Amino acid sequence: MANNASLIIHSARQVVTCMSHGNVKRKAALQDVGLIDNGAVVITDGTITAVGSTSEILSAYSAEQTIDATGKVVCPGFVDCHTHTVFAGDRVSEFEQRISGATYMEILAAGGGILNTMRATRAASQQKLVESASARLDTMLTLGTTTVEIKTGYGLDTATELKMLRAIEALAERHTVDIVPTFLGAHAFPPEYKNRTREYTELVAHEMLPQAAAWYQHSSFAKRGRIFSVDVFCEDGAFDVEQSKHVLEAGQALGMSVKAHVDEFIALGGLSMAVGLHALSVDHLDASRTAEIHTLAQSDTIGVVMPAVNFHLGSTHFANARALIDAGVAVALATDLNPGSAPCYSIPLVMVLACRYQKMLPAEALNASTINAAYALGMGDSVGSLEVGKQADVLILNAPDYRHLMYELGGNLVEIVIKRGVIT
Repeated sequence: MANNASLIIHSARQVVTCMSHGNVKRKAALQDVGLIDNGAVVITDGTITAVGSTSEILSAYSAEQTIDATGKVVCPGFVDCHTHTVFAGDRVSEFEQRISGATYMEILAAGGGILNTMRATRAASQQKLVESASARLDTMLTLGTTTVEIKTGYGLDTATELKMLRAIEALAERHTVDIVPTFLGAHAFPPEYKNRTREYTELVAHEMLPQAAAWYQHSSFAKRGRIFSVDVFCEDGAFDVEQSKHVLEAGQALGMSVKAHVDEFIALGGLSMAVGLHALSVDHLDASRTAEIHTLAQSDTIGVVMPAVNFHLGSTHFANARALIDAGVAVALATDLNPGSAPCYSIPLVMVLACRYQKMLPAEALNASTINAAYALGMGDSVGSLEVGKQADVLILNAPDYRHLMYELGGNLVEIVIKRGVIT
């Protein structure tokens, strides 16, 4: 007698599992997407219960609902492991300034950039932040993103940073997309602390972080077992290595995981510092030095690269993803969705850029946007691949080969999004 299931997707031209057997993917493993021709996926009560050939699956299972995926691709939902989805306002005027020649750091030094968004976010109500971010998540979901990390960092004072955390929690309770929160009070120095950077660093470490940790303990994220990370922007003109380490260690002492923005413009040594703290991920890596790349490769820390930032800033220099992968770094991709340097909702666009400008192979880009990105959020055991026992976050692509995701430009190949076994 056939086993009963909730949903069977069958006859797919390709089922791309991104199977990793409980590990992040590096080197040759990044080129293996676990492809099954004429494949099928079985879902029961929101969980994947079988993956295999269509003939095997249909002979062993029956379901209340079936989807015929003939000629199409079935793959895991995308995981966007670095975003700033909650914010108010936009930075369209600064976009025009950059076209005219101003740099990102020049705009920040003149009181724009992050500080511009800070002012708008401080003024916005929690409800407005939730409404605008929810609309962004709607767009991301249609483009295949089923799990996303969201950072604070546009408040730069205790009250607004906590308001952002509450907004992130409210989004998690109302939206289909799974959300993982990260605290980024050390994103920039607010104008009221100009020339008092040490004092602001102490404020983050000794006032903001303890209150953020207390919020987390009573939040729905803690109840669900989601990690809560501390992050810092370690960069010339932002937090130096000593200040960054102080903030990260303060969060770590409160039980938080560690993440860090490093080497976006200048390599200060933040990469090695963060790896020394056993960071979950180090993100950007555009200016990383060879010696530090090898340090990263020898660690469990995941390297997150975000080519939409370089593309949007009009840069011809991108993180050397090829060197990172060849050295053995576990590489992930993310949008870095934010109003300034990356107003990008699309993981497929990120994969397009990574293949063209960072010489990532299509298989590497897909694994980096699914299973490795899931591990960068501490969720590799539950999402990011089509494996038995994992959450049924599944995409059906209107394409005969998964490589069309990276090959085609400007459209959306995601035809059906299934989240926790439910068609959205």
